Amino acid sequence: MGLTIAQKIIKNHLVCGEMITGNEIGLRIDQTLTQDATGTMAYLQFEAMGIDRVKTELSVAYIDHNTLQAGFENADDHRYIQTVTKKHGIRFSRPGNGICHQVHLERFSKPGKTLIGSDSHTPTAGGIGMLGMGAGGLDVAVAMGGGTYYITMPKMLKVNLVGKLSDYVGAKDVILEVLRQLGVKGGVGAIVEYAGEGVKTLSVPQRATITNMDAELGATSSIFPSDDVTKAFLAAEGRVEDFVELSSDPDAVYDAEYTVDLSKLQPLAACPHSPDNVKPVSALSGMKISQVCIGSCTNSSMQDMLTVAAMLKGKTVHPDVSLSISPGSKQVYTMLAECGALADLINAGARILECACGPCIGMGFSPKSAGVSLRTFNRNFLARSGTADAQVYLVSPETAAASAIAGEFTDPTTLGVAPIIEMPTSFKINDNLIEMPVAAEEMETVTVERGPNIKPIPVGKAPAKDLSCELILKVGDDITTDHIMPAGTKVLPYRSNVPKLSEFCFTVCDKDFPERAKAKGGGVILGGSNYGQGSSREHAALVPLYLGIKAVVAKSFARIHVANLINFGIVPMTLANPDDYEKFSEGDALEIAGFAAAVKGETEALLVNKTNGASAKLCLNLSARQREMLLAGGCLNYTKNQK
Repeated sequence: MGLTIAQKIIKNHLVCGEMITGNEIGLRIDQTLTQDATGTMAYLQFEAMGIDRVKTELSVAYIDHNTLQAGFENADDHRYIQTVTKKHGIRFSRPGNGICHQVHLERFSKPGKTLIGSDSHTPTAGGIGMLGMGAGGLDVAVAMGGGTYYITMPKMLKVNLVGKLSDYVGAKDVILEVLRQLGVKGGVGAIVEYAGEGVKTLSVPQRATITNMDAELGATSSIFPSDDVTKAFLAAEGRVEDFVELSSDPDAVYDAEYTVDLSKLQPLAACPHSPDNVKPVSALSGMKISQVCIGSCTNSSMQDMLTVAAMLKGKTVHPDVSLSISPGSKQVYTMLAECGALADLINAGARILECACGPCIGMGFSPKSAGVSLRTFNRNFLARSGTADAQVYLVSPETAAASAIAGEFTDPTTLGVAPIIEMPTSFKINDNLIEMPVAAEEMETVTVERGPNIKPIPVGKAPAKDLSCELILKVGDDITTDHIMPAGTKVLPYRSNVPKLSEFCFTVCDKDFPERAKAKGGGVILGGSNYGQGSSREHAALVPLYLGIKAVVAKSFARIHVANLINFGIVPMTLANPDDYEKFSEGDALEIAGFAAAVKGETEALLVNKTNGASAKLCLNLSARQREMLLAGGCLNYTKNQK
């Protein structure tokens, strides 16, 4: 039986375990990346392991999230990352150099290699044929130290692309169609591979847009073949030597297959408040809008920017619309300036933001009250934009530009023939904002600078013999890490200060949760299905640990979040019967007899509601390694014990 592209890469990097779907496997990791919202914790954890130098082929720290410096906190954290990476063998991408996934695609991603990043959109690298996976910062720290990265061997899904995109229909519309078909849970436990004749019609940046947003499917990763298109992109970046051809075997077997006919696609939009709430733009035409944001790691490439510039050239943004544009990298920004496209954007009335995540992570450019905001981003979760009642729609750059001019939702295919975009055959190469670390023999010359905002990392404890506590919070389905640990201008500066950060935990759902958790000494959280979807931010586990959360019970969990819970010593358990969710209410007194024994070796436990006498059977779907980690109180303690 033949292998898929992902299976070939996994086989070449397999450290332990068998490649049987559902089994835990360990992988050797070639590259890592971090961003500053998660990076501070990752490097604090790396330091705590006592390892002098990273052991990966390449590790890069990017500054692209916390770039609004309203106080000293972000600047101090950036200086910490800059000095700690310089000392320990990690490259440092300075503020202004660009968004981690866009820069990594341009300068570092390699077909056939493995990459994990402390950001859920790391599968962006799949656009170039690399196996990229989002992970918690602690997992990234372990990989930097030469440790194995563990995942459950995924299923393999195949998406056949046929035909060719029509004018004004973009790669964003492709992934929105996939989300429409599969939903935000459709990729859980799977790697998505794109195949078919339509693949050849898509550029690497277009492919990367698609693999970037496969994170919204809950997928472990997503990947395209490495072919002549890949080779041409790498040649344009001056690194054709990184090219290797990659394709699946003709007799490769997939667990499920889907088809997207590119020629029949129309512009699509993800409506509030979920990336899979997809409708045709034509069905929304005429809806008044107040804001358009173009950029993010999803749609900020040179191709995206040139498309928007051509559509805006000689026109003026509607007076009722505020338009922001964030180029994805310094490379893109520079080339826009040199070819004149930047002037076209500015003359049309666009507000040019820095090369950073910006509005996508809630760092500025929040919509007006109840405003309709069209964004070329990857997530439209409730309140993520920074405005609680904003109506955020995810659209392509083509739809965004057409709508910005008209002042209302506009189907760009009604505009006639699209302008011809000629991509350069070579890109502007200037890595002057990527700092190299010092040589190993010079490590002691570097002083790691720590500002007063950096606080110690909370460390988990071994589970008690019996669990007896309160159901401190009950939440519904599809709770995201944005619900658990919000981002935005008020919160992101405290990513290295867990005590302060705890004041914001779950406040999107319940503004009183932090104080209640502190007063009660923690407890148990009950969630619905797909608990912890979205961002890889480990703070969504780290902060609940600080607040005393002992366990989370849910109908089902998102992949990265359940790994983060285990990393910090919080026990994740699923309801054997999802209907038992209704037997419990916030404030109920709970008990699990033999809690520690269940974590040690049982696959089931009984959760008793002492308030009403009800009970529910719980499943502990844990590997032997995960059980040992929980019994040690989390990954840091476990790693120290292994020395």
